[in-house]
Amino acid sequence: MPAFRSRHLCAMAAALVLTVTAPAAGSAIAATEAADSDTAAAASLREVMFVGNNWEGTADVVKSTGDFAKIGRINVVPDKAARLAAINADPIKWIYFMAIRNGVGEGHDQLVDDMYSTPDGKSVVVSRPSFADVVSIDLATGAINWRFPVSGYRSDHMAVSPDGTRVAVSASISNTVHVLNINTGAQIGSFATGDKPHENIFTKDGKYIWNMSIGDVNTSQDAPWQDFTKGDRKIVVVDAATFKQVKVIDMRDRLNAIGLTEYSDAVRPAAFSPDESKLYFQVSFFNGFFEYDIATDKITRTKTLPKNPATSDDRTTFVNDSRHHGISMKPDGTKLCVAGTMDDYATVVDRATLQEGPLVPASKPYWATVSGDGKSCVISESGADQITAIDFATGLKTVSVPVGDHPQRVRLGHVEADWTGPATN
Repeated sequence: MPAFRSRHLCAMAAALVLTVTAPAAGSAIAATEAADSDTAAAASLREVMFVGNNWEGTADVVKSTGDFAKIGRINVVPDKAARLAAINADPIKWIYFMAIRNGVGEGHDQLVDDMYSTPDGKSVVVSRPSFADVVSIDLATGAINWRFPVSGYRSDHMAVSPDGTRVAVSASISNTVHVLNINTGAQIGSFATGDKPHENIFTKDGKYIWNMSIGDVNTSQDAPWQDFTKGDRKIVVVDAATFKQVKVIDMRDRLNAIGLTEYSDAVRPAAFSPDESKLYFQVSFFNGFFEYDIATDKITRTKTLPKNPATSDDRTTFVNDSRHHGISMKPDGTKLCVAGTMDDYATVVDRATLQEGPLVPASKPYWATVSGDGKSCVISESGADQITAIDFATGLKTVSVPVGDHPQRVRLGHVEADWTGPATN
């Protein structure tokens, strides 16, 4: 082959190689830059805990580990005057507003029930029972990004999808769960529940939503023989993409099967085991919890926790029928943490043996969650206006931090790394 022809073919081959590989190299560079951008974005966020002060209409933001020191505070009702004006102008809304205040609110307006931050740490989404809505609040300015009025006249517990893009909220008067786009507030779908939907839980793969309905908890018909007056209480499991019902679980039948015919079937807070094979749940009036095996569809264990001798056994004195309200699980699945609401303590329970640890004194603890590092249980003491951390390893209290009036829900979330509160606060 002539030399000039050989050089020509080599040059053509080199050009062809460059043409073929350049886009791949460009894609690799773009992918690397995108990954670096995601890493930088994650690095610019700080994990925190949001503490909803229900009667005050604020949320305290605290460190998610260690000393749980306060970082900042959010006013979750910046539009309070406008909301009250709208309620006062509508007789039906006013009647429900006052019923919430004088019923489940114990004489107070319920201004924040649940809250979750958006994945970018720029906003927090809050359900506000007395205002029957969900709002997104800009963490930098304190202004409202969007507002979604729920059906009926009261919003309640929420849950956020594992990818952080959707939020499910219970509309307790209309027996509905709305699922919203967390960034826009647009409704993606909804589904029907039992009476008074309460807790919502997404499965960890994001495929299903479990909703627990608790019925009428603010009536005085609390004797076991009056249980039928409390309404239709059940767990409804739906497909999180289609919102079609997949399963209904009525714990009445499961309780009856093990001879617990006088126990309430109103499922309150609940926690899955890490592999989601078991559900641990509380019910109205009961000082303890149950273990439910999902595969066999049976209650497999019952744990009765100690009664406080100073606590009356008169069921009508239990706040919204909840003797114990708050349960969480250590991430490795070895321990449970239980808030003994009316018995004024919290305790860590060994999951294998169901043996409780020390009873940590607490004033009307209303929720139990897990710290960011998974080492502590964090409870809200609604009677003392503080949160308290309990070490999972020892079962002992490590620290208490003052917060606002009547803290209830406590949720992990994120804010921007240098955030200390909205500019308007």
